[in-house]
Amino acid sequence: MHQNDAATPGPPEELLAVAEDLVASATGDEQVEVVLARGASTGVKVHGAEVESFTSAGSAEAGVRVIREGRLGFASCGTLDSAVLAETLREARDNCRFAEPDDHNGLARPDGVEAVVHDTWSDDVLLLTADDRIDAALQLEAMALGSDPRVSAARSTVHSAGWSQSALVASSGIRVTEAETYASISTQPIAREGEETQIGWSVDAARGPGDLDPAKVAHEAVERATKLLGAGRPTTGRMPVLLDARLSVTLLSLVAGMLSGEAVAKGRSPFAERLGETVASPLLDLSDDPTRTDSPGARSFDGEGLACRPNPLLRAGRLETFLYDSLSARRAGRRSTASAVRSVRGLPSPGAQLLVVEPGPHALDAIRSGVELGIAVESFSGLHSGVNPVSGDFSVGADGVMIRNGELAEPVKELTLASTLQRLLLEVVAVGSDFEWLPGGSGGASMLIDEVSVAGA
Repeated sequence: MHQNDAATPGPPEELLAVAEDLVASATGDEQVEVVLARGASTGVKVHGAEVESFTSAGSAEAGVRVIREGRLGFASCGTLDSAVLAETLREARDNCRFAEPDDHNGLARPDGVEAVVHDTWSDDVLLLTADDRIDAALQLEAMALGSDPRVSAARSTVHSAGWSQSALVASSGIRVTEAETYASISTQPIAREGEETQIGWSVDAARGPGDLDPAKVAHEAVERATKLLGAGRPTTGRMPVLLDARLSVTLLSLVAGMLSGEAVAKGRSPFAERLGETVASPLLDLSDDPTRTDSPGARSFDGEGLACRPNPLLRAGRLETFLYDSLSARRAGRRSTASAVRSVRGLPSPGAQLLVVEPGPHALDAIRSGVELGIAVESFSGLHSGVNPVSGDFSVGADGVMIRNGELAEPVKELTLASTLQRLLLEVVAVGSDFEWLPGGSGGASMLIDEVSVAGA
């Protein structure tokens, strides 16, 4: 098998057979795990009704993990050529010789949980012609530019689609394959009013091109570009902030990152000693659930080949579990929650795969109508630098629209929201009924958070 085989999708069982041959060479008490993947993707970028770029590429990669006497060796390559794969296995064995021993090292073992099968493949992706892809991008750009006179250009409009296949075989008895397709569209319209310019954006993703919604993408992108025209800085104070589904998931993904077994074991989580305690509003239910077939991000297996399963993180505000891969689970004396995430060319680590925020009973308009003075946040900035994952301190930039007497009022920008993630969780006073699956796969609903410190003018 050669790297250029990735340009045409054969059956995933081809990958399985190659991985099995490598694993079969395990000797003595040696543990061997092989992950193989291949795929192809095409992207079209248009600007000003012209094609700016058209890219098409195939990929193939492999990762090999060897464990012997508690020592772990890993090596990877960017091809499926049989000779290179054999050399990669030898390199992993060689790396194993020089590693420090750790009694917790080991491969995941089958645990009897049945995998949920999802329909993740659409032949429509394979049937797309170059003209189909270009036309889709041009039509999306035209929709965005034709919906508001203040929008006369778009920074970029993109259509992309592709497929991937993978196989994971381990000498511990795991043997799985996965195959999926994807299609996505995005646009960034530029709105101008006087001397002011604002750039909007929106994206949609699905398993196949027929499930994309270009009209929605164009509308959202233009609305985001025009909504903040004329924005000023708000008055400093404490007030409620309203987050839409996208930003609710963004915020809670920060929390989920603090619930990994690795972070807990290293003392790098503010929730490390709080399992079983109430850490959030009783209105908040959050889970990591890749088994949700209705999500575009549903998966059958985690990064170590264990069947995915629902993992409740918060139930009525109570901290229910931490997320473990096999290594962090052994160190904690627990079982893996099938939460291993990885790239093919990297080692697994525990993390959330598909977050789900359960909706509440109230419509977004009803929630907003009860806010006398607050901010409907449109975007965060500086999340990586403004959030301390150890202490939970939260200080990030934002922009949005003021809420006055229950109605959206003037736009605001260059404000700072300050609190701690622990306090933000406890101050959730409403969760909306407006549940939606986001392009990344996670699902969320709007949230109203009370008494957030807002620094403005």
